[in-house]
Amino acid sequence: MPEVNTVEVVAPNFKRRLSGVTSTIVQLVPLQARSLSIAAFGPGLPATLPHLAWRDLASFWRRPQRRAFRIWHARRNTEMLAGLVMRDLLHMKLKLVFTSAAQRHHTAWTRFLIGRMDQVVATSERSRSYLKVPATVVMHGVDCTRFSPDGPMPQGGIAAQLADHKVIGCSGRIRYQKGTDVFVDAMISLLPGHPDWSAVITGRVTADNRDFADALKARIAAAGLADRILFAGEVDDIRAWFRRFDLYVAPPRNEGFGLTPLEAMASGTPVVASDAGAFPELIVEGVTGRIVPAGDVGALAKAIAPYLGDAVLRAAAAKAALNHVRARFPLQREVEDLRKVYEGVWSAGQ
Repeated sequence: MPEVNTVEVVAPNFKRRLSGVTSTIVQLVPLQARSLSIAAFGPGLPATLPHLAWRDLASFWRRPQRRAFRIWHARRNTEMLAGLVMRDLLHMKLKLVFTSAAQRHHTAWTRFLIGRMDQVVATSERSRSYLKVPATVVMHGVDCTRFSPDGPMPQGGIAAQLADHKVIGCSGRIRYQKGTDVFVDAMISLLPGHPDWSAVITGRVTADNRDFADALKARIAAAGLADRILFAGEVDDIRAWFRRFDLYVAPPRNEGFGLTPLEAMASGTPVVASDAGAFPELIVEGVTGRIVPAGDVGALAKAIAPYLGDAVLRAAAAKAALNHVRARFPLQREVEDLRKVYEGVWSAGQ
């Protein structure tokens, strides 16, 4: 546990269950802590993260050792609201930063909260276009030491079953918004003509999406592909699967930012993705992969097809993807860009 009087930036996490925001905090904070006095706050975080307890909030009435105020870096509405209460009602020595990944027009309540932030960050140009206030774009990065072509491959029954096959991967919660059905229908269209390929879908099925998942499995069985379109569920180490995939597909109908294409490309895997989220800003069209309209099964299948029969194309795209991510999207770049945002807030508030 850090000494609270030294903590200059707080990264709240007000959601116990794993989410994209939580994953961002878990990856960023340890790297930020190498050059910045930062601590996380909230449930559902690993004990290895520098972390503040509830009792530490009382210290926010006092300035930290080296700064005139702390920065509360919110990423959700609830965290913005908590920051406003502490800064404006309790008069704690805080400035508020908010990161927006939304790819839609905000509700009036969210606009109210955002309008009272001291600084706003957008995770992509597309996200910034939906904001009504000035914002700095800081795109997410990926830890290229954790996600890389080098490392163990997946083990177990499914991995053994696919030992002699090339694999198309799709990862994320099994639900309509993630476009799992779009991926399945594209695979049903393509795989009969490519007997040396199979597909693996990783990710959990929540209770409210059980019927959706069962309907997909029934469609797969009816197509005679139950042994080639496989549901792996939640996996212990998705990095191993990203290495194993010969092609990765990200088919969401809507998305905030979407890290999986970066994680796949950092693993040396080309990506075909929908135009949801920040994907068009991550993938170099025709070089590291392809972008297709969200929800369009035919367009997705057409974009995937050339990769299935052309090993030279796959190899070139894989190499380009790896170089692209390492040059443009290392996690350290995100850390440095956020540090510039924080320094700007401290300088403006002196």
